[in-house]
Amino acid sequence: MIFDNPELDRRTLLRAGLGAAAVAVVGSELALPSAARAEPGDDLDWILGCDEWGARPPRDPLAVSAIPTNKIIVHHMAFPNTTDYSQEQAIRLAKRCQDLHMDGNGWSDTGQHFTVSRGGYVLEGRRGSLDTLRAGERQMISAHCPGENGRSIGIENEGTYVTETPPQALLDSLVKLCTTICQRYGLHAHDIFGHWDFRATLCPGAMFYREFPTLRRRVFAALGTDLADVPARRWPDIWRFVGGPVVRVAQYLLAFRGYPVGVSGAFDAATVAAVQDWQARNGIPVDVDATLTGPTWETLAPELDRDATGMPISAVQYILNVKGYADVTITGEYDWVTKQALQDLQRLHGLPDHGKVDTSTWCAVVGGVVRQSFRQD
Repeated sequence: MIFDNPELDRRTLLRAGLGAAAVAVVGSELALPSAARAEPGDDLDWILGCDEWGARPPRDPLAVSAIPTNKIIVHHMAFPNTTDYSQEQAIRLAKRCQDLHMDGNGWSDTGQHFTVSRGGYVLEGRRGSLDTLRAGERQMISAHCPGENGRSIGIENEGTYVTETPPQALLDSLVKLCTTICQRYGLHAHDIFGHWDFRATLCPGAMFYREFPTLRRRVFAALGTDLADVPARRWPDIWRFVGGPVVRVAQYLLAFRGYPVGVSGAFDAATVAAVQDWQARNGIPVDVDATLTGPTWETLAPELDRDATGMPISAVQYILNVKGYADVTITGEYDWVTKQALQDLQRLHGLPDHGKVDTSTWCAVVGGVVRQSFRQD
């Protein structure tokens, strides 16, 4: 869900180094080589382009990012779970979404790159997204997730999935779209995340999020990836331009390590300083944007057993509650409810369900991806 997000945030524009390095979209024409443009009958003709569904032209010039695309972020739209699975409904959906983003939010165009309807139809969102997908080198700067708008492909899925699971047609098309994006941009199944991994939001919904391990496994199989090529852990690369629950977990852990940071979910100056100091003290390359890199997470997150107490347990309980385990409360004590939730999450990600919080369990808890989740039993 992206209705609370600003248009192209200033930090993304600065980080992307836009200006001379940006390619503008004026009206409906994208300034890319003609070879990169959509042609009828090409291998992406299953995606309905903006002209095909009757999109309005952008209000302002759009831009292509100058930094590499490194992930896919999946959303739900928080729209009703309609039983109209027709193409006509998919087009109405795209138009309604564009009107909301342009007229309600004041944005230049639709916020996300692509939209998937409950009937399984895939539509271009932000104009130029289909052409840049075809080129596979750069992406449109979007408005689906502040701090990630220049380096992630945003996919909105019709419906609301806090208590319901998406229909199979939607999931099947999402697998196809994610596979195509990975092929074109050189991404992997372990580069698929949810909106709430980088933002304080209920999106993509707790029940949809439970489908992510299966979504990633299906994309992994479609790509023909070798398990040996999957990293042991792919952590969410949160940085100073994002916020939300995962940032709050990091703040719990930094406070546990003795840093004077507030547990707010806002990636503030104190958090930046703490992350960078931790990196320096642990022989980790200090990131200018305080990105929590894999080595940063792996040294910061302590392994916990059933006798653990305090801030690390509070961090685990907090994120479990946020991500759908409503019975888990923040007590700082490793109770039975917390253990049951951890065991469920471990099974979901293919991890041993011992209930202890080892490094791979930490990764899964905060929204990352573990190699074990791709093993086929």
